[in-house]
Amino acid sequence: MYKVLENGGQLTQKDLIRETSLPSRTVRYALNRLKEEQFLIERHYFIDARQSLYGLIQPSKEVVTV
Repeated sequence: MYKVLENGGQLTQKDLIRETSLPSRTVRYALNRLKEEQFLIERHYFIDARQSLYGLIQPSKEVVTV
C-alpha cells in the first residue's frame, strides 16, 4: 500500500482497491495502520464528498550506502 501511494500520489480508497486488487477491508486496515504510524495524510475529496484522498506525509527517500 505504501509503495502504491508513493508512486501514485494522492488516491481515493476506490483507486487503491483498483490499483492493488486487494479487498476493501484489507485496504481500510492498511490505511488505518499507515495513519496510526503517521505516514498518511487524509484530505477531503471535493469532487465526491463521500470519499477522501490519501497521500503520504513525506515520501521516503532511498538511502544509498557506499
